[in-house]
Amino acid sequence: MTIQEPIHDPTQELPQESVQQPAFNEHAEAWQRVSPKYAIADLIMNLVGWVVVTAVLVTVFTINGWDWWSITLVSAASLVILVSSFFAFRRVKAIGYMMREDDFIFRRGIMFERIIAVPYGRLQLVDVTRGPLLRALGLANLKFVTASAATGVQLPGLTVEAAEQLRDELVQLAETRRSGL
Repeated sequence: MTIQEPIHDPTQELPQESVQQPAFNEHAEAWQRVSPKYAIADLIMNLVGWVVVTAVLVTVFTINGWDWWSITLVSAASLVILVSSFFAFRRVKAIGYMMREDDFIFRRGIMFERIIAVPYGRLQLVDVTRGPLLRALGLANLKFVTASAATGVQLPGLTVEAAEQLRDELVQLAETRRSGL
């Protein structure tokens, strides 16, 4: 008894559904961007981090004595933080979000892009937060909470008006599409 393999006819075309791109890549113009002022907040936080790390390392090595590896460590830490600060504007430009029919798509990342889809029916809490730096720049963060612990989505750098409007829209959509509750 032999098993026959299906005959492949190269003249047959694949169905259209199998060659379509994912919905979040179809309409690149539909991505909404966060405020460019968020890059300033990101840059300030990087520079504050650089000052804190450098101050701690300099204090520790001043007390314990300087040698070649301590100077190398301070220099390397400073270099990493300054390079990170250099990419602040590009990092902010890579943040985007899109509201689709059934879910909210969020993306971020330059080298390692992360795309998260949060179904409206799974939203349990939509929170607007503003720290002192963001308040000074007129910005806010929008945080989404679902039942899943892995879905800690935070959309940073929205204007206050945009964050509050988006929060209200998402809460309304979540109420109409509750699932599993």
